[in-house]
Amino acid sequence: MEFDLFHWTTLLLFVAAFGAGFVDSVAGGGGLIQVPALFAIYPNANPATLLGTNKLGSIGGTLIAAKRYLNVVKLPYFIVIPAIIAAFIGSFSGAAVVKSMSADVFRVLLPIILIALLVYTIKQPSMGMAHAPVVDGRKKIVHAALLGGTIGFYDGFFGPGTGSFLLIGFIRIFGFDFLHASAATKLVNVTTNFAAILLFASFGHIAWQIGFAMMAMNIAGSIFGSHYALRHGNTFIRKVFVGAVAALILKTVFDALRYFGVIA
Repeated sequence: MEFDLFHWTTLLLFVAAFGAGFVDSVAGGGGLIQVPALFAIYPNANPATLLGTNKLGSIGGTLIAAKRYLNVVKLPYFIVIPAIIAAFIGSFSGAAVVKSMSADVFRVLLPIILIALLVYTIKQPSMGMAHAPVVDGRKKIVHAALLGGTIGFYDGFFGPGTGSFLLIGFIRIFGFDFLHASAATKLVNVTTNFAAILLFASFGHIAWQIGFAMMAMNIAGSIFGSHYALRHGNTFIRKVFVGAVAALILKTVFDALRYFGVIA
């Protein structure tokens, strides 16, 4: 399958990559834009190649967003670093297991989990609005490793909603506000993306030219998105988060129904 950088449909992909970078830098969910665009524009390409290219296109924007957040907020690294290390190991493990297991259970459960997450967020209007990190030594280090390892495994095995789950995890478990949770989520996401890129690249499943071009647009969108998030704070991030989760619910319900043959 040839990937033409200068075809008009590829230019649409770059617009999608910009939008994905914007949304992802604020509250996660950029894959809702970028992955469907890749599959729509290159319907005959190997799905693994499209997924690997998506990871390459995303990692630059995620890294830039993390850097911009960290210029403004300070994170408790005794929590974030164990989550990062565990997420890297978990992502590799999930990617390895997916070769021998079906992801059908996730297709059924994910929309239900996301609906519960959305309802819970809406019913807790003060959640994530104040930053009051819980400091509890070794216990929180264990919690951080469990969060990173579990969500990292899920990201390697299936993927949709990873950023949303990490964001809520950092808020509910560690008392972060949306701004600090977004910064921590970006650092963990960089790790899981890097692990996936190593895996896809080892099997030749990355279109490098298109991936790097997408990365440039994703970075541009990420710069704009993180600027708005830092300028407008927790309220803005919360609104984007709710919108991203709602869109993810619609997509996962549709995907599940189509996969099980309920709709064509």
